[in-house]
Amino acid sequence: MTEARPESKGSDRFEVSVTASNHFAWLRTRMATERTLLAWVRSAVSMIGFGFTIVKFFENMNAMEGIAEAARPHAPRYLGLALIACGVVSLLISVWQYRRVLAYMNGGTFKVLAGMDESTMTTPTYAVALFLILVGLFAFISLYTRAF
Repeated sequence: MTEARPESKGSDRFEVSVTASNHFAWLRTRMATERTLLAWVRSAVSMIGFGFTIVKFFENMNAMEGIAEAARPHAPRYLGLALIACGVVSLLISVWQYRRVLAYMNGGTFKVLAGMDESTMTTPTYAVALFLILVGLFAFISLYTRAF
């Protein structure tokens, strides 16, 4: 059971007893952290994909015959770039938060609850998030550098 000690700060503010229930609580928290990062990845993929789709759709629509010219022809491009940028920034923030939470959970007094040695448990979620950051940056740069 953990008991709060208000005079301390950081991860040393709790007395940690190593029991099966506390270890499983630690594992549930770890999996919740993974689910949170996956939710951010899902949202960022949607923003990046939707931003790219908006740009390409309106580029193709402007090339069609019989379609009136738009009053603001660059607006879809700016909206698409903004959505891609939001997706990349949200991924960067979520990866940063994920790393901080894992450092907190794997260090200090909680290290004994983790039941791990010096190596940390790794999952593909982190690698997928980093890969999607690169994909989003590539999409943003490729659309941004295209001629109007």
